[in-house]
This record gives sequence, structure tokens and C-alpha cells, in this order.
Amino acid sequence: MDTIIILDFGSQYTQLIARKIRELNVYCEIHPFDKIPALTSDVKGVVFSGSPFSCNAADAPVPDMTNIKGRLPLLAVCYGAQYLAKWGGGKVQQSKIREYGRANLAFIDNSNPLMKGIPEGSQVWMSHGDTIEVLPAGYRTICSTDHVQYAGYQIEGEPTYAIQFHPEVHHSVDGVTLLRNFVVGICGCRQEWTPESFIETTVAELRAKVGGDKVVLGLSGGVDSTVAAVLLNRAIGHQLHCIFVDNGLLRKNEFESVLESYKDMGLNVKGVDAKQRFYDVLAGVTDPEKKRKGIGKTFIDVFDAEAKLITDAKWLGQGTIYPDVIESSSVKGPSQTIKSHHNVGGLPDYMKLKLVEPLRSLFKDEVRRVGRQLGIKDSLIGRHPFPGPGLAIRILSDVTPEKVRILQEVDDIFIQWLRDNGLYDKVWQAGAMLLPVQSVGVMGDERTYESVVALRAVESVDGMTADWSHLPYDFMAKVSNEIINRVRGVNRVVYDISSKPPATIEWE
Repeated sequence: MDTIIILDFGSQYTQLIARKIRELNVYCEIHPFDKIPALTSDVKGVVFSGSPFSCNAADAPVPDMTNIKGRLPLLAVCYGAQYLAKWGGGKVQQSKIREYGRANLAFIDNSNPLMKGIPEGSQVWMSHGDTIEVLPAGYRTICSTDHVQYAGYQIEGEPTYAIQFHPEVHHSVDGVTLLRNFVVGICGCRQEWTPESFIETTVAELRAKVGGDKVVLGLSGGVDSTVAAVLLNRAIGHQLHCIFVDNGLLRKNEFESVLESYKDMGLNVKGVDAKQRFYDVLAGVTDPEKKRKGIGKTFIDVFDAEAKLITDAKWLGQGTIYPDVIESSSVKGPSQTIKSHHNVGGLPDYMKLKLVEPLRSLFKDEVRRVGRQLGIKDSLIGRHPFPGPGLAIRILSDVTPEKVRILQEVDDIFIQWLRDNGLYDKVWQAGAMLLPVQSVGVMGDERTYESVVALRAVESVDGMTADWSHLPYDFMAKVSNEIINRVRGVNRVVYDISSKPPATIEWE
């Protein structure tokens, strides 16, 4: 498979570059700048990402370009462009005017292959505090804005290109054209990265990897584990054994409904009721990370006991996806843990199972496209993401069966109303949070002192960034009224209007 390698210098947009390239049906991978993979014959080009660092800083990221520059086509974006200019003897310094937001290309060299088909005046998106003041000798300008003379350049005599704007963001109107020019035109990549090709290749790889061994897979009812299960089932059939654990933290009636939905998919699934074990572990625990770790350990214990009942199981199947992998690796030294990823980090030694992760290279939207190609029902493929620790991290206090009941009822009403009003598919993820707050209310002629719940609905593509959904006021009013009237223990409903960043989608 023709491949583009993206070297990550820590930019918030790095994953977006990868997504845009994959939308051109070209496979690409993201690697930290200091962990460059083997540049095999499949690698047709390299992209340097932007970065929050200044190339003039003492601790600026410095890539090893020995086997890249001049040997492979290279596109350097923002920080990458500034680093290359400084490396070549140019001058980069802090901008006199902050260069953030929309700009327009006032000059374009359309004879240059990177700029082919991009019209003069094309809107681009700037996001940098430094700028290139002097280009080195042998570096030729290929585009400019009114304020940025060296918005783009090429190093003469080699397929090395650089731009100070971000072609991957929506606001760069012709950004996809530029990326296509680089990936298809300059690098010569074949556009063969499709759901069909992924399925064909992955099924063959799974058969070769697993052989005649048995695989155990933990189903959650979510999109990732379901697609992973169907892929494995297509590859190895009866060798796959699926286990669906009821941890008591699922949505209302989810355990029963998900088991029912799997019946006609040909999957070998066993349901395990372990609610009380999880409630016991969570009793009195309020710290979010301790909740996650307790749930994770308990799940492994339950899963391990069930897996041992399957004779000669050698592999553990997981629905790990690409953002899980990327977020668990650091670009520059140890990174701060925002929250633990339940699918990344390996297994306890005592489990003695090897990992098989068929979706490890896919983004969330790619998982859905593969799932549809596999013929999985839209009722499963179109489901909103749901946190691995379940409702435990939507209860912002210690977890009890009664709190779970309250939150399940609230969540069920909210989700069903979204479906009934044609809003479910317009929202990327929705749910409810039970706050550690009680408020005074009036029901009839009586004073109440009951719980507050927060509703959360966001719009996103892959969950890396998100904006709150602007749901209709009359819809919110009716949902709030329905929740307060029907759910015993709740007398106030609020709506979360925070974006990500700075907030996360989940509250814990």
C-alpha cells in the first residue's frame, strides 16, 4: 500500500492532516518526529506537521532528515516550513503581527506542481507566532499573502515544499487541492485506501496471524468492538469467542438489547452478569482515575475468568482505534495524562494472551465506513460513542445502584427524544451527567431537595475536537420537563455549552 508518513511535532492539527489524506484514499501514518519508522519502498512521501514550539527555542524539535530531504517528496507545514528555512540558513523570528486566522493568497506560482489549480485570492488559515523573514539561497517563493511574503516555497532541484498555513483545516478553502497535488501528483500515490481494500487486506492478515488459534474478544455493544468482532468473524469464524460483560454501568436495558442485536450476525457471544462485582469495587470511590482503574482491573478479572473457560484461547481481540494509539504516545517527552485509555497499555502478564487489534490503524469515521461495507446494521454502526467505564464517569461522585438507575432513566429519555425528533444522527455524541449537587425545587405544593443532571450533546468528526450542539430551545424545554416529571430524584436539568478544547466531552 502506497503510504505517506506524517512526522508529528505536537500540532493540534496533525490528526487532521492524516484524515484529509486518507479521505483522498491514500494510506498514511502518524509518528513522533523522533521515532521515524523504516522508510520502505511503500513510503512515497513525508509531511512535517506544525508545532506549538518555536524553531528558535532551545528545546525545539529537531528531526533527522538524513533519509528524507532530497530523497523523498517532503511537505513541511507551518513549524516544519520555519524549521527548514532556518536549517538552510534563513531567518525566522517572532512575527510583528500575530498571524492567526483567515488570510488570502495574493501571489500564487501556478506553474509549481504544489499550487496547481489554486486560484489567486484563495483563503488559507494561518496559526503561527513566528514567521520567515529571509529565505535561504536556493529556496523559491511559490505563494504569498499581503502580510506573509513567504507563505510557501520550494527548495530548487528537489521535491521539498513548505507552507506557513494549514491546508488541512476547513478554513483553507483549497487545502484539499494542495494536499492532492502533493500526495497524488508529486508523490505519485495510488488512491487505493478504501473500506473494501482494508477489509480484504485485514482479513488475509488476520488469518495469517491467528492461524488455527482461538480468539477471545470483549464486546461492549459499541461501534469499535462490533466492527472488530465482525472482521475477526469473517477471518476466522468459529475460532472467535465473544464475551459481553454487564458491569452495571451500561445504558438502560442495553445488556439485553445488544445481546439480541448480535443474534442475527453469526457471532458466538456469551453474556456475563457481573454488576455486583463492579458496584463493590466502586463503593465510596470518587476520584475519576481510580474509578477507571478499578473498572479496568475488575473487567480484566471477570474477563480472565471467562476466557479460561475457553480451552486453548491464545489471543485477545480488542477494538483499539488509531486515536487511542496516537494519544497514548508522546511527541516530546512524557506527556500529561488527561485520562487513561482502556484499550491501550497492554495486558497483565498472568493473562498469557497475545493481542490482535484489527482496527488499530483506523479513525472513528473509517471504522463506521468499514462497518457499513461489512453489512452491519445502521442501528449499531450509527450509535454514539459511549465511554469504556460507562456511566461511572458520568456520575460525578461515588457510584451506587440508585445513582445508576437515575442516570439510566435520564439518559434513556434524552437519547430517545433525540431519535424521535430526528436529531440523533445530527449529534456526534450525547449523554447525561449526574452532578454531586442537590437543589431546591417545588413539585405541587411541596418543597423538594433533589439531584441536578447536566445534558451534553456535541458535534464532531472524530472526538479530537468538538463543539456543543445548538439543540432547539423548544426541544430542550420539553426534554427537561419530561426528565423532571418522570425521573424520581431529579428536580433540575442544565445543558453543557462547553467546547473541546478546553473542556473534554466527558466530565470525568
